[in-house]
Amino acid sequence: MRDSPHRGYLLALSLLFALEWALLAVHPHYRSDWLLENVLPIVFLVLLWLTAARLPLSRISYTLIFFFLFIHEIGAHYTYAEVPYDAWFRAVTGAGFNELVGWERNNFDRIVHFLYGLLLFYPIREVYFRVAGVGGFWSYFLPLDFAMSTSMIYELVEWGAAESFGGDLGMAYLGTQGDIWDAHKDMLLASLGAFMAMAVVLAINLYLQKDFAREWSESLRVKHARPLGEDEIARLWRRKRGAGHQ
Repeated sequence: MRDSPHRGYLLALSLLFALEWALLAVHPHYRSDWLLENVLPIVFLVLLWLTAARLPLSRISYTLIFFFLFIHEIGAHYTYAEVPYDAWFRAVTGAGFNELVGWERNNFDRIVHFLYGLLLFYPIREVYFRVAGVGGFWSYFLPLDFAMSTSMIYELVEWGAAESFGGDLGMAYLGTQGDIWDAHKDMLLASLGAFMAMAVVLAINLYLQKDFAREWSESLRVKHARPLGEDEIARLWRRKRGAGHQ
């Protein structure tokens, strides 16, 4: 990736993110929560750079990833439950956004969960396609499944962190705002965002890809006719015993 334009693009986005991160690191509303919220993004950025040489992503994928990270940092600065988007909207238009759409709570966290699925579906799909070699049906289903399952895992991480830290820090990180179904709604929105992104990618490929039907059919073809389970264990055992007698 040394001479690739993708490296320069990744570097430019990383510098923009570093600038935003530095600005929003100044006097966050809740320093401990800000630190917690930044653990995963920093780990993710390190992984992006560690894999950039062997697996440079498309500029579309990098753009989607960093747009999500930019939005996340706003939530980390204010804490998700206190991002003053309603006040910003009121300052510009003279009316509250929540009042306009009928919301009764601060829904910035819900927006970001939706964007998680919407924006990260395509980068996930690119990795699946290029590394795992999946195509056809599986190149749409598996990224959707990954986005849904990681959304669930994140809710478990939030729960574990809230239980571990407790008090104001735990509640600030969890950010349920009194809604007992908060985790369920967050997972639903992430799934909905990923499904919408999947539909867009599917429609584009259906229009542009000449062998779309053949690839889709091939992906659903049975590749190994013999059953696995106890049958496969027996075959492996016989092979092992046969090799041992040679």
